Amino acid sequence: MNFQDLPFDSAAILAGLKPWVLCESPTYDPSAVNRMMDLAAYELAALGAEIERIPGRMGFGGSLRARLPHKDRGKPGILLSGHLDTVHPVGTLATLPFRVEGNKAYGPGIQDMKGGNYVCLEALRQIVKAGWETPLPVTVLFTPDEEVGTPSTRDLIEMEARRNKYVLVPEPAKPDGGCVTGRYAIARFNLRSVGRPSHAGWALKDGRSAIALMAKKLLEVEAMTTEDCTFSVGVIHAGQWVNCVSSECVGEALSMAKRQADLDKGVEAMLALSDDSGDVVFEVTRGVTRPVWEPDAGTMALYEITRTIAGEIGFDLPHGSAGGGSDGNFTGALGIPTIDSIGVRGAGLHTLNEHIEIDSLAERAKLAAGLFLRLT
Repeated sequence: MNFQDLPFDSAAILAGLKPWVLCESPTYDPSAVNRMMDLAAYELAALGAEIERIPGRMGFGGSLRARLPHKDRGKPGILLSGHLDTVHPVGTLATLPFRVEGNKAYGPGIQDMKGGNYVCLEALRQIVKAGWETPLPVTVLFTPDEEVGTPSTRDLIEMEARRNKYVLVPEPAKPDGGCVTGRYAIARFNLRSVGRPSHAGWALKDGRSAIALMAKKLLEVEAMTTEDCTFSVGVIHAGQWVNCVSSECVGEALSMAKRQADLDKGVEAMLALSDDSGDVVFEVTRGVTRPVWEPDAGTMALYEITRTIAGEIGFDLPHGSAGGGSDGNFTGALGIPTIDSIGVRGAGLHTLNEHIEIDSLAERAKLAAGLFLRLT
């Protein structure tokens, strides 16, 4: 069973990936995410997988768990863990249409991370068509909320990971084409300022603006950034009538650190910004957190296998820790051998320039097939 003998073709893979990209699936639109789960469920059912649809909660879409046929099904094996939600709202295709330009294919979510998920299913498809059985049973778990920190499915991912020997996370490859063997810690925070409403025309002095305080605090938050721990505010919502002094403003902040101790200090500093002593109240509450994932011997052994397979295909596979959390934070932090960012090459994720390099489709499908066939 030599994975190099499997007939991977980038053009054919792109044709299969296109319907996934055309199915827009932003995190906050559970119906859209569920439609994307339908497409993936069909692909996996065609492989003979046992399909389980897991209802969503907390206002998010549902998850999809599929177990491939195997004589040892139920025993520890390989977990393919990916998300099918994207940051792009429905309608993004109007400004970021699916299109091909030379070796690049564009579209919302094509890099993060529909491309990586799809090439792994293509690897399984070619293995099944060849009549081969992987040494270990394979489970696929697709979730709906990674782009907002995985608040509704972390337990599901962690429990499934504990049932397996290895976790593969096909997030986009790093800019140098490398993979990820560790990730920084990330914490999210909910911000809220509460002021006093008044008419902005004839009673301006009677009001206390929640927006004004949030703007002041935003600058304070971002000024806390150091080399060890970063802070940013990415979401602000307030106001409805311009002739009213705003009574409430809400926001969301994010902090990232390479070491858990630095993140813990950052969390303490953020929570200390809460203040109810003045006319306008400012509240900081903690949101979801991704733990630091530091590579251990198991992950590094998995990396060496992955690097060897990449070399046989004909490309280098550097590795390292990375910012930008993923669900690999959870499985790696549990001590389960995890290899992350083995998905497609490309650039522009989370922007209107998101694209993949088409020739990486066959390359990364071969890499996934090598892992499915070589891990024992």
